[in-house]
This record gives sequence, C-alpha cells and structure tokens, in this order.
Amino acid sequence: MGNSNQSFVTEFGLSGHPRLELFFFVLIFIMYVVILLGNGTLILISILDPHLHTPMYFFLGNLSFLDICYTTTSIPSTLVSFLSERKTISFSGCAVQMFLNLAMGTTECVILGMMAFDRYVAICNPLRYPIIMSKDAYVPMAVGSWFAGIVNSAVQNTFVVQLPFCRNNIINHFSCEILAVMKMACADISGNEFLMLVDTILFTLMPLLLIVISYSLIISSILKTHSSEGRSKAFSTCSAHLTVVIIFYGTILFMYMKPKSKETLNSDDLDATDKIISMFYGVMTPTMNPLIYSLRNKDVKEAVKHLLNRSFFSK
Repeated sequence: MGNSNQSFVTEFGLSGHPRLELFFFVLIFIMYVVILLGNGTLILISILDPHLHTPMYFFLGNLSFLDICYTTTSIPSTLVSFLSERKTISFSGCAVQMFLNLAMGTTECVILGMMAFDRYVAICNPLRYPIIMSKDAYVPMAVGSWFAGIVNSAVQNTFVVQLPFCRNNIINHFSCEILAVMKMACADISGNEFLMLVDTILFTLMPLLLIVISYSLIISSILKTHSSEGRSKAFSTCSAHLTVVIIFYGTILFMYMKPKSKETLNSDDLDATDKIISMFYGVMTPTMNPLIYSLRNKDVKEAVKHLLNRSFFSK
C-alpha cells in the first residue's frame, strides 16, 4: 500500500462512554484555554517588562512558546475526535503531527537543561554570571535547543515514514505518537528502535543528567551559606524551575517506565487508563508551568500586575 494515500484512525478507546468523552472534552478544553492564556501572558511580560530581560526569563519565554506549540499540535484534533464518530487522520497529517510533537518535546528537554545550568551559574558563580550568561551565550543556547529538536525529529520521522504500513491502521493513542505509529509497521523496526534509544540518551537523559548535576551543586552551595535569608532567596530562585522539572520528567517516567500487566505486554492495545495518562502527560505540564512560575515568582507576579494596571489605565 502506498503510504501517501493511507490514513490512520486515532482510537482513544472511550467511544462506549459518551458521558466520559464529554467530561474529558470540557476538562481538556478548559486546560487548553489556561495553557494559551497563561503561557501567552508569560511570553508577553518577558518581552514587555525590561526587568525580565534576563537569561532566565528568555528561556522561560521559549518554554512557554514551546508549550503552546506542543499542545496546539494535538489538543485541537483530540477535542474534535471527542465530538465526531470518525477519528481518521491522513498519513501526511500524521507525519506532520509526529514531527511537531517530537521536535517540541525534544526542544523542551534541552531547554530545561539549559535553565538548570543558568540557575547553577546564578547561584554558585553570581559574580561571573553576567559574563558567562551574556546575551551572546544564552541566545545561541536557546537556538541550539530548537535546532537539536528540529534535526532530531526530522531524522526520526524520515525513517518512520519510509516504513511500510500494510496491516492494522488503528493508532491506539489520542494522537500520532511516534512509538505508537512505529508499532503498526509490517517490517523490522529494530533500526528505528535503536535510533529512538540514542535519541532518549542524548536529548532526554543527558539534559536530565545536567539538571541533576546542576541542582546537586546548587544544593551543596546553598547548604554552605550561613545566612538563612540567603538560603531562602537561593531556594526561591530555583524552586519554580525544579518543580516544573519534577512534573515534566515525573510524568515521562511514569508513562514509559511504569510496570505493565502481562495482558498489556502481550497486546499492542493500551487500555483506557493508559490513554488518559498519556493524554494528561501532554497537557499537565504546559498547564502547570504558568501557574507555578506566577505563584512562586515575585518578579512574574509584579510584571503581571504592572501589565494589568497599564492595560486598565490605558482604557
């Protein structure tokens, strides 16, 4: 079968529970609105407020833009599928969705690592911070993160779209997730799996290692601080980012490393619980990011108040 004329069915597995589908439609729609408004506000204040023209908030603006792009590639189609009987997507549409999902996910992992390094320099080497994290340094770091995500996704998708899909065309997922699509191929995918392993090591585990090392050094430095006020200020500086990292990587580890039953291991089908977990993996972190950074960050709260006051008095 020619792949260009093929279509896939994204089967979420809740078609027999119309009330449950309606519930999740409303819930995900509300979360998507929060994602757009919250992350959009963070991007706006990071651009408009001169006090936030720092490496930390530059990375945060990139992270917010990533979250909007990442969720927009899958949530609208998911909401439509809840309300429609047919849940098909063309092969080309599926390829585009795979590319964007993987590119955004990879870039987010790398940027979280860059943000951890930024916090390490700010806390452990404050006098050298303006030199190490100058604009000539942090802009290329962000550009490199995007470049890594795009190149990695392009390589992965180039090999996946060349696979023959001649059997089952039902994707047991709420979107075209690359691993779910690979499993439908009627060919040896060991090479693709090896590439995915390399991808996981380079762009998921290596940034995680950088985060762990950075925060180990940060905690060690904080504990050596004799001033309780200094320790409190240092912890508050990195607590928001650390919370986001825990949620982001925690959901990834829970999704892909949790024990599976024998029935699940012997079948390509995911039960409805697994699909709901995978769905919230894609929307929970983008929803929580603006809430965490606004509630736990004094600078962000002040910038939001200033923006609202300026908007109010300009009317």
